[in-house]
Amino acid sequence: MRIAALLLTALTLCGADIAKPDRKIESKLRDVARLQGVRGNQLLGYGMVVGLDGTGDKDQTKFTTQSLTNLLSRQGLTVNPTTVKVKNVAAVMVTAELPPFARAGSRLDVTVSSTGDAKSLAGGTLLMTAMQGPDGQTYAVAQGPLLVGGFSASAGGTSVTKNHPTVGRVPDGGIIEREVGGDFNGRATLRYALMEEDFTTAIRVVAAINEELGEKLAQPLDARTVELKIPKEFQGRAVELVARLENLSVQLQPKARVVVNERTGTVILGSDVRIGAVSIVQGGLSIRVTSTPLVSQPAPFSQGKTVTATKKDVAVKEEKPKTITVEPGVSVGKLAEMLNAMEVSPRDIVAILQAIKEAGALQAELRVL
Repeated sequence: MRIAALLLTALTLCGADIAKPDRKIESKLRDVARLQGVRGNQLLGYGMVVGLDGTGDKDQTKFTTQSLTNLLSRQGLTVNPTTVKVKNVAAVMVTAELPPFARAGSRLDVTVSSTGDAKSLAGGTLLMTAMQGPDGQTYAVAQGPLLVGGFSASAGGTSVTKNHPTVGRVPDGGIIEREVGGDFNGRATLRYALMEEDFTTAIRVVAAINEELGEKLAQPLDARTVELKIPKEFQGRAVELVARLENLSVQLQPKARVVVNERTGTVILGSDVRIGAVSIVQGGLSIRVTSTPLVSQPAPFSQGKTVTATKKDVAVKEEKPKTITVEPGVSVGKLAEMLNAMEVSPRDIVAILQAIKEAGALQAELRVL
């Protein structure tokens, strides 16, 4: 097809870019790896939002009625569930992340999502909701007015909705009640987990740490994990050691990679991606079918009927096949800019790159999202 010809022409024009020297990329250790055991924990709770302007759950949402009845009974009120109207109330799931080293009394943001058929949570207030961790223990309690970044309105059979009015947030609405235990300074070893597995990067991280400490205390366990024995002078002072190491510069090894998103047509090309020797014979066959509606009217006083018909015209055009040869080692660092100037659509680029990869000529990892 014409798109393939344009692509291969662009690659040929990039041939002068073959002999570029490898560039060094450095980053801080804190951006390359994360400490194992230092992470957040997910919290989940079931609650209710009240104060809605008729946009809550409908009467057929039974669990909302049951929840409201149970809540009122705990407040000393006895209500018949069959008489409860819940249009101003919505059942919701409350989620949050308990940050590492969080202390009792600290606050955190919570996200509130409708679980029933409520139309909107705008203007509602979340009632006190206990939030549990995976172990079933309550770690936080959430309550407060919701902020909803959307709206929903309807009248006369017409409705308008913007964003997601059934999801909102309560800034600083959660209060931590239970801490996650652990003595960080009492550790004897530290383990760093690389963001992306790579043997060369793991070795360079080990070398940087050992050079900084002046001892061979770090060792690679695999392509992603580096273990460090805490030196004697930092025993009981692991926090100071981590603060000293997290600003170390680590030389990274860039990977030849092409990332494509077929849903959005986005293509990300690394500047070090190379194309091997490949010859492609391409040709295009386009078929165009057009339909023209026709109406046949009967003669006056003939007692005939009006008949509709469709006239279809088919046109076939076959382009002359073209053969293009690409030299090995061609860089595609400028490919995106050239193809954009040629008005080649991203989805066509995705298909072409996949075909070149299947042919074994794309010297890079191809990731399709």
